[in-house]
Amino acid sequence: MRTLITGGAGFIGSHLCERFLAEGHDVVAVDNLITGDLANLDPFRGNPRFKFIGHDISNPLKLRDKIDNILHFASPASPVDYLEFPIQTLKVGSLGTHNALGIAKHHGARFLLASTSEVYGDPLEHPQTESYWGNVNPVGIRGVYDEAKRFSESMTMAYHRVHGVDTKIVRIFNTYGERMRLNDGRVLPNFMYQALMGEPLTVYGDGNQTRSFQYVSDLVEGLWRLLNSNEHNPVNIGNPAEITILQFAEEVLKLAGSASKLEYRPLPQDDPKVRQPDITKARAVLGWEPQVSRDEGLKRTMAYFKKKLGK
Repeated sequence: MRTLITGGAGFIGSHLCERFLAEGHDVVAVDNLITGDLANLDPFRGNPRFKFIGHDISNPLKLRDKIDNILHFASPASPVDYLEFPIQTLKVGSLGTHNALGIAKHHGARFLLASTSEVYGDPLEHPQTESYWGNVNPVGIRGVYDEAKRFSESMTMAYHRVHGVDTKIVRIFNTYGERMRLNDGRVLPNFMYQALMGEPLTVYGDGNQTRSFQYVSDLVEGLWRLLNSNEHNPVNIGNPAEITILQFAEEVLKLAGSASKLEYRPLPQDDPKVRQPDITKARAVLGWEPQVSRDEGLKRTMAYFKKKLGK
């Protein structure tokens, strides 16, 4: 099997490269490195079954060797990134998805799209099921990411219906773990960095908004099962253990042994007030549910960040 992973030098993409190599696949990682990092590939860069191609998948890519699987994970994924690269985010969600699907069609490959819980926007349904159509502001600042992913889902389903491509769609909820960037801009690396550095933890709004965090190994297992399933419609992959941002700040401070205070700032435009996956479908179709507790996952991630910071 030869598997192509776009965004392969990113946080999640690099973990996928590692998993597919462990499963015996030849792996081709494609990344333009605007948010990815070659250092993420160091653990397996010397593997003769691994190949890296520096390329923006928003531009056409021709591959000679037969491709069996494509996992399309190329995209800025944090608000900090997609607000800095709004046009690139829209292009990789549209042109990039089109190009990746074209490769899948040409090679007869299975195709897995990395979509996101952000397609639900600031949800009016809680928890969020796959049948919920979402509450997204298409002209808001977050719309560049939300709508790019919603369009990419539509494009993926069109290729499945019209061209018969074997497609899968995963809606990923907040994921964390080793190889996250300290300057990622999302709440978990922000809190961990600030706690370890003795800085105030930045809380947006009143801190009562909720998130549901899953450890990266749980996500990777869910993706493996989804790729090898017969399911074509979207599937939520996330940990339904919901927590408020204030509660999460307390957990991080305790884990870091930090006396940092909280610093409150206005809630950004269209920031979701709640986020919790309904994983009934993942349990039924994939036999999947998260295995790593938040306590254990945070310990592993904190150890990684401490090492990165030399603490």
